[in-house]
Amino acid sequence: MQIDLRDYQWEVVQPALEGKNIIIWLPTGAGKTRAAVFVARHHLDQKKGQGKVVVLVNKVPLVNQHYDNEFMPFLTPKYNVVPVSGDTELKEQFANIVRKNDVIICTAQILQNALNSTEEEKYIQLTEFSLMIIDECHHTQKDGVYNKIMNQYIEVKHQNRKKVPQILGLTASPGTDGANTSSSAVDHIMQICANMDAEMIKSPTQWKQQLEKIVPQPIKNYDVTEERKQDPFGQQIKMMMTKIHSQLDDSSITRRFGSQIYEQAVVELEKTGAIESSRLKRVCALHLRKYNDSLLINDTVQMIDAFQYLEEFYDSEKRTKTVLDQTDRFLSRLFSENQDELLLIALKKEYENPKLDTLANILHDRFVVPNSQGIIFTKTRQSAHALYGWIKNCEELKKADIRAKCLTGAGASSQTKHMTQVEQLNVIQSFRCGDINLLIATSVAEEGLDIKKCNVVIRYGLITNEIAMMQARGRARAENSVYSVVAEQGGKEMQREFVNEFREGLMERAIEEVQKMPPRDYRIKIRELQLEDIIARKVKDQMQMTKKRANRPENLRFYCRNCNEAVFHASDLRVIEGMHHVNVNPDFKLYYKVSGKINLPRKFEDWEPGGTVACRKCGQAWGMQIIFKSAPIPGLKITNFVVEVGEERRPFKKWKSVPCVIKEFNYIEYCQENILGL
Repeated sequence: MQIDLRDYQWEVVQPALEGKNIIIWLPTGAGKTRAAVFVARHHLDQKKGQGKVVVLVNKVPLVNQHYDNEFMPFLTPKYNVVPVSGDTELKEQFANIVRKNDVIICTAQILQNALNSTEEEKYIQLTEFSLMIIDECHHTQKDGVYNKIMNQYIEVKHQNRKKVPQILGLTASPGTDGANTSSSAVDHIMQICANMDAEMIKSPTQWKQQLEKIVPQPIKNYDVTEERKQDPFGQQIKMMMTKIHSQLDDSSITRRFGSQIYEQAVVELEKTGAIESSRLKRVCALHLRKYNDSLLINDTVQMIDAFQYLEEFYDSEKRTKTVLDQTDRFLSRLFSENQDELLLIALKKEYENPKLDTLANILHDRFVVPNSQGIIFTKTRQSAHALYGWIKNCEELKKADIRAKCLTGAGASSQTKHMTQVEQLNVIQSFRCGDINLLIATSVAEEGLDIKKCNVVIRYGLITNEIAMMQARGRARAENSVYSVVAEQGGKEMQREFVNEFREGLMERAIEEVQKMPPRDYRIKIRELQLEDIIARKVKDQMQMTKKRANRPENLRFYCRNCNEAVFHASDLRVIEGMHHVNVNPDFKLYYKVSGKINLPRKFEDWEPGGTVACRKCGQAWGMQIIFKSAPIPGLKITNFVVEVGEERRPFKKWKSVPCVIKEFNYIEYCQENILGL
């Protein structure tokens, strides 16, 4: 099939057709992926059977989307194209698939795993590819998986050992990384270019007007809501939080209830409680965070949603906690004493959130237009489901023929049920064909996914960066479309939107400045940044390894984060496939219990999930049972423990930060000691 490019697409792909590493910067809906398909086909034609292309994406649904809509129609049957993602069994034969096919579309994590595999049949090298296309390449920074892959690429290139693949990056919004000055924004763009090893960042100049005509900007509305005149529900919650604080006797923590700042403060309080073995601080902090969440929900959706969130939490506490201490009883009693009053207030319409009236008016006005389609972007899965329930039950909106569904992330969450990949794809397909006409989505729908042109996009209760703003706005691509920001006058959401608009302008000027740099100056700066990163990584890795080797595993003791029971040493741990941390000490079974069965949305080659592993004493979840080649082994999550190193006690977010070397898992040795009893 012939690939027809518009003039502005021809303009941006020219350097890539010459074999140069570039970043293509085009807005959402301008056809970046189609341009990449053209480059891939030209590249393979030129290589005459010696080329191999890998297309990297950062979300599983994008694998099949790019395969079905772009690469497969235009490259087959001449070239073999295959999609590989985490929800398919093909990933286990990834290395073999790479060698047998011309174009491989996969999530970046699958490639990263293969690059780092210690098993010969699973290991591949970057040099096996001749072209690497990186979708949404603005994520190539810091500890992101794209950047880990490109770190290896740059090190190989600087060592001049082997020929590395050509790089093609695609982005609609490189962002500014929070910059407030032109020089900082330029530094950010240069760093992205260095991470991508790009010779240039390319956007249309000669055909810019054609681009603007093809991809028009929507009308932007600030839909200002009335200030909430009375909030007795919020006041009652704040009164309860104040009572909890009186138990803590901690005047240092901020009392800005219902804010992100307060959330960060209670997270730190919980961490302090874990370190100090203060169950009072730790448990109160966990409950305060739930109350703070309910205030945020109350500010976004209905009071009844905020009430039900707390009610579900305390019902769960009753079900799971078998042993209660004085702190547990105080917190449980506080909620039960106020439960009826909170429910009574939540049912009074006169106190309801005025933002919902504003949202109802926008939806009603837009959906009276025949064949309207729209997206509401909201922060959390919980608010998405709450908005869905509100829309479904709103009498005014029932008349507007609004057919809504939620579209949320596929990652597991302790608070709200996640969507499977199949469920996500079914919702998107229903939206494309018109069975539903309104998506209530979290950030999963902001970038990448091929979603039908909308005539209304609403950002509701969101405080995000300029990249998220631009990606969401790019969904409003229908003729005479509207992009709406629902916010209180002078509120946090409106302030952030103004900041995002400023940073978007800063980003555009920074890109233009980078594009105008003399080529020699640009190349020198890129090389400097790359060498600085290589040195910084090596120094960091060396320091971390030195620190790890300084501590003997048997000297690191792990305590249950909830009840402070000492339960194992680091010498009891082993690592499976560089990822799963398991306890192989047969005596460890005295400290934990296994319950239920965990179901994960994908299959794994050597293992499957068993039940939940929890503290036998207090019921705190520790991780999940890993059934590895039929052998059940307790897999542990580091965030559920406090680690004692010498006289210092502290929690860790990641296993790699634990300061000791943990041995690799030996299956035969484990079976001999734990199953055969040898």
